[in-house]
Amino acid sequence: MLKATNYWLLMAAAGSFLAALAHLGCIVFGGDWYRFFGAGEQMALMAEAGHWQPAVVTSGIVLVLLIWSAYALSGAGVIRRLPLLRTGLLLIGAVLLMRGLGFVVLMPQFPDNSLMFWLVSSGICLVLAAGYLVGLKLQWSTLKVHQA
Repeated sequence: MLKATNYWLLMAAAGSFLAALAHLGCIVFGGDWYRFFGAGEQMALMAEAGHWQPAVVTSGIVLVLLIWSAYALSGAGVIRRLPLLRTGLLLIGAVLLMRGLGFVVLMPQFPDNSLMFWLVSSGICLVLAAGYLVGLKLQWSTLKVHQA
C-alpha cells in the first residue's frame, strides 16, 4: 500500500462518504430529509406514503457514493488497490465534473428540485471532482498499471 498522504483523494473519499450518509439519512428519516436536501416534493411525498421508489433510487446513489469513496481511499493508499484504479478515479472525477457543470441542462428534467438543491449539489460535485482529479494527477505515476 502507498503512504496515505494524498489529501485531495482523502478529501474526496470523506466527501463521498458524507454524501452517502446524507442520502442514507433520507431513506431512514423520510420525507422531511428529502425536502431538506431539496430532492423535491414528489420524492418526499412518495417516501412518506411508503412507496419503494425513493428508497431504491436513493440506495443506488448510496452504493455508488460508497464505491467512489473506496476508489479514493484506494488511490490514496489507505486500502488495497482496486481494479482499474486510475481509470476509475478519472471516470469518477469526470462524472462529478459533468454533473457540477451540467446542472443547467439537468434542471428542466427535474423541475421539482429546488434551485438551492441544484446550486449546493453542483458546488459539492465540483469540489469532489477537484479532489478526485487533482488527487489522481498527484498520484498518477504511483498508480501505473502493474505488469505481470
